Amino acid sequence: MWITLRHMFRPKVTMQYPEQRWSLPDNYRGLPALVRDEEERVKCVACFLCEYVCPPKAIHIEAQEIQTGVEKGPRVFEINMLRCIMCGYCEEVCPEQAIFLTKEYTTVGVNRAEMIFPKEKLLEMGGIRPDPIKKWQRLTSKQGPSETAHEPVCAGRGTAR
Repeated sequence: MWITLRHMFRPKVTMQYPEQRWSLPDNYRGLPALVRDEEERVKCVACFLCEYVCPPKAIHIEAQEIQTGVEKGPRVFEINMLRCIMCGYCEEVCPEQAIFLTKEYTTVGVNRAEMIFPKEKLLEMGGIRPDPIKKWQRLTSKQGPSETAHEPVCAGRGTAR
């Protein structure tokens, strides 16, 4: 009885989910999205690195040649959100910073086909990003690179025999 009374006067931790949402940390990894540059061109150059590095093979790209200043671009760019594990490898490996992970974490689909996001939906989620996202900010900050950014890691201490 004492335990029940003690818990009755504690603050509530339950939230009314759709109306209230938890504040997410800056490095939260949500749904992936594609971005456009300031001229509203797709930043992706269809290099296939994100497709190659994706552990669950959730990304599918088909390239096409385009006539702008870029050699090629994606004709088809799809991400299967049922397979995506939001690991962030695609964001890290992208040389053009064309894909990044948003803070969005809710996806709804009534069938499996709706959970395969095409290029148009991914671009709608990402919007326009003229600036580099966050990849190089640590290395170019006023403080310089962090102390441990490029130090070799020692497996153990002691002397080799």
